[in-house]
Amino acid sequence: MTEMKTAEDYQLAITNIDKELVKVEAEITKWKTIQRKLNEKKTSYKNAITKLKSDSLASLDWEGTSYEWSDDVKSTLENIFKIKSFRPKQLSAINSTLSGEHAIVVMPTGAGKSLCYQLPALLRPGLTVVVSPLISLMEDQIRSLTQKNIPAMLMCSTSSKDENQTALKTLTDDKTDIKLLYVTPERFAKSKRFMSNLQKCHAAGRLQRFAIDEVHCCSQWGHDFRPDYKFLGILSNMFPKVPILGLTGTATSHVLSDVQKILNIPGCLVLKTTFNRPNLFYQILEKPATQEGCLDVLEKLLKYRYKDESGIIYAHSIKDCEDLAQGLRKRGLRVGCYHASLDADTRSKVHQKWHEKIYQAIVATVAFGMGIDKPDVRFVIHHSISKTMENYYQESGRAGRDGLRAECVTLYRMQDLFRVSTMVFSNNGHLEQLYGMIKYCLNVKVCRRQVVAEYFNENWGNTDCNYMCDVCIHPNKIIREIRLEEHIKNLAVVIEKAEKKEIKLTALKLLDAWFLKGPVNIRHDGPDPGLKISRLVGEDVIAYLLIKGYLVEDFHFTAMSTISYIKCGPNMEMIKDENFSLRMLVRKSSAFNLEEPAPCFVPACEEVFEEGRGRSKRNINDVNEQPPEKTSKSEAAAKKPRQAINEESKPAAVAKKPRQVTEEKCKPKPEQDTEKRKKQPLNKPLASEVVIVDDDNDDFFW
Repeated sequence: MTEMKTAEDYQLAITNIDKELVKVEAEITKWKTIQRKLNEKKTSYKNAITKLKSDSLASLDWEGTSYEWSDDVKSTLENIFKIKSFRPKQLSAINSTLSGEHAIVVMPTGAGKSLCYQLPALLRPGLTVVVSPLISLMEDQIRSLTQKNIPAMLMCSTSSKDENQTALKTLTDDKTDIKLLYVTPERFAKSKRFMSNLQKCHAAGRLQRFAIDEVHCCSQWGHDFRPDYKFLGILSNMFPKVPILGLTGTATSHVLSDVQKILNIPGCLVLKTTFNRPNLFYQILEKPATQEGCLDVLEKLLKYRYKDESGIIYAHSIKDCEDLAQGLRKRGLRVGCYHASLDADTRSKVHQKWHEKIYQAIVATVAFGMGIDKPDVRFVIHHSISKTMENYYQESGRAGRDGLRAECVTLYRMQDLFRVSTMVFSNNGHLEQLYGMIKYCLNVKVCRRQVVAEYFNENWGNTDCNYMCDVCIHPNKIIREIRLEEHIKNLAVVIEKAEKKEIKLTALKLLDAWFLKGPVNIRHDGPDPGLKISRLVGEDVIAYLLIKGYLVEDFHFTAMSTISYIKCGPNMEMIKDENFSLRMLVRKSSAFNLEEPAPCFVPACEEVFEEGRGRSKRNINDVNEQPPEKTSKSEAAAKKPRQAINEESKPAAVAKKPRQVTEEKCKPKPEQDTEKRKKQPLNKPLASEVVIVDDDNDDFFW
């Protein structure tokens, strides 16, 4: 080792060490990358093994009717639940849990998940413990079971001390007639007495099964993660040979895999039905810029389109709920307000009044609705966008549980994007999921069901929609496309000027500067985009550039809130390429008459969901009935609901018979016939025509 005598010698040695450290860091990074990839591969192989085990179990004949309990299952279905036949996968779930298998059941909202554990609970002595996240959900099911004379109890934070004491005694009383005990997940995590009594119940051989509703709440990747659900992972070890039945309405493959790990039941049976709800009509409406404008839209919908029908209006916040409910009441509408800040007694009363149709609609946050047992919800309106596609599917799926037509209407405007993003950005992956929801709202060409199907890794065709979304019902409309090259360069100039002057830009400030409004020192030098496009289209352009990565949100905390500012994204570098090109299809809300009754035909399915029978005023036989004064043709059509479905489902131009005027009032009108349309197959809509509009075209304005 060379002896160092001067500071320069030491500095040279330090420089050489730094070079060596850079090499070492590079090697460490390299091996960490290899380690990460190996771990990812290992995880994927483990997931593959789990899936193989699940697929192996799923290949067994769980739909069989030769099990020792099959006769009792059929008798209980018909005599107690008053249902003639099972829906898809219900019998498989029942047979699997009676066989003692752990299982996860994925069924869309309204497909009958509750029957999968309620019916088995009646076939054997003992107790089924149902874990559910929301009190409103449990109250609904207790109410329904009581009407069927099925003994069940609820144990939650709103239960009285006496009720909780009785429920605890139920666990240790071998003479009790209680068959189902509903509890929240917090009870497992926080009540030692409950867990002690549960162990005594198991030791006595009286614990039948655990039914975990909304099981996606276990996973941090799920859209409704709840920390207390993770405590349920001890159940499989603490209570061996007690089957666990997890149920959910929405779960991606990633979430399903995560849930199996958390519950410690890897490789369990997974039963899935299609996510498609053919009776739901999906519509995006332009959201007015003012609260009064929103109230005008909601008033027309409730007074005319959904007159005398039950529904839900979802709002973004508690304040929005209260303001909307108050505004609608002033306009003479019967609406209730429901959110987490109300006391439990008030929430229960609101819920009950809605069930009894004292309230036409409930204005609520997402705290309301999960698992509601009300089959005749004819509309779900989103006053603001949902946080994720899973949230949206779950919330909109609360409509039409009786299998009859219902409508899911979303009011969209760019500002709502930033109201939601400031809430979800801190959660891993949630911002990308929100952008998926924005993509759904901006979509003008692809069937809305196909967008949902892609998210859940399903493949639906045109016939799966059957003209039941605002895109497909107008298949031959002209879709206009604009070039964004000049616009995006001008936006980049605005952002660059703002950064130099240390000015932070919200989306609205960016929009103003782009449209040559607001401070002069950050405006661009190009032409006013307002000469070519409307400000509303400008909002869509900014949202589109966000989901495409040309712009990004930059979140800053203040003492009172979180603010989203806009900066250039990683893809903005692409505009320097001389061959750069970017285009956007222009969104335009399709015709949707707010002041005419909604279509009242039955969806394209063979029969109404059994659960809705006897509880909904509408049913398969009377849905197309006409009042006595109608013509005989209308009465004849009412006797053939299946034929009415097919005629209503198609655009007017392909109907085989002329429509009655009274029926025409009850249907959104697709665009008129063309010669080109006559050549198309009836079950396949025309491809929409795309017109590319240059910014130099002064004759075109949105």
